[in-house]
Amino acid sequence: MASRKQKKVWRYVEEGSLLKLKSYLRKHRNVELTFTQGKRRRGVLHLVCSHGDDALLRLLLKHGADPLQKDRNGDTPLHLAARKALKHGKTDYDDLVVPLRKHCPAALSIRNNAGVTPHELLQGLSFKQKRSPGADAPQRFDPEQEWREKLLGECQDEFFETFGQYDDDFLRDDEDEGDFADWAERIRREYEAKQRARARTDRKGRRKKEEKNAEEEERQRRELHARLEKEHREYLERASRKKDETQQGKKRRYEERCDAVFLSSASGGGALGYDDIPWPAPRGSVDEMMAVILHGVDRSDTATFRKFLRRQQALWHPDKFAQRCGGRLQDGDRQRIMGTVTALSQELNKLAQSLR
Repeated sequence: MASRKQKKVWRYVEEGSLLKLKSYLRKHRNVELTFTQGKRRRGVLHLVCSHGDDALLRLLLKHGADPLQKDRNGDTPLHLAARKALKHGKTDYDDLVVPLRKHCPAALSIRNNAGVTPHELLQGLSFKQKRSPGADAPQRFDPEQEWREKLLGECQDEFFETFGQYDDDFLRDDEDEGDFADWAERIRREYEAKQRARARTDRKGRRKKEEKNAEEEERQRRELHARLEKEHREYLERASRKKDETQQGKKRRYEERCDAVFLSSASGGGALGYDDIPWPAPRGSVDEMMAVILHGVDRSDTATFRKFLRRQQALWHPDKFAQRCGGRLQDGDRQRIMGTVTALSQELNKLAQSLR
């Protein structure tokens, strides 16, 4: 009786699941592949040959499946492969017979319960014959033809015993009429030729379809890439506009607070804490404050830019700031305020010196 693992192998072979079987055999390398299933007592190689799956056949042979295993009729997998090649032609011969012969040449001489070997079955393959015209070639073994000849002989014997044999004049041979074997062979060749032509047409159609699909995928990929680039540019533009609007808002509030605080300082006013000072970027670093101050200023016009810097230097010079607001600074924030004013003044002075 097959084990649970062997039944799983059988199911994968029945389904034709190559990837699943390959993964399962890689995970369970010790599973025994020589077992039988069903009333015919066939093994996995028998099943593969009946389905005609060459990829599964090679995989099972690689993992130790026995090519000499026999079923209830004494047939090895090569017997089944030979019959399939006889029925369907060279494709099944290349897919099934060749791997089995190469893996186990001894299988060619194994006889089944009827005494027939795979080698004898393969003699019926027309594409295997290589006879020169006029040469005496050995007669090939064809079980079906032998059966037809025996049946014909029995019918003739019975007819002659009942009615007597006809005269030679009545039973004259028709030289133009071929026998049944020749007719069957011609039909088979025509059928195989049509199958090959159909296979070539199908391959050409599949190739064109694959090329068309590839072109369509490439077109869609280019369109997607172009759309993503456009969306990225639009995003950067929106981000730049948003940043510009934010900086403009900060600078506008900075200028308005400067007018409100410094003008009120000239006429008196309440005490000033750190948050009451009109910093360009409240709670921001000195670099952020400089970015707000310089936002929107045209640096290409050197004279105008230098004039703008002198106004800002005068606004944030520590001594002038102390004269303007020193008396109103809260004692707890005085040192922090003057430290930020000094740092901002130094950055403005550096920038002004770089213009010289």
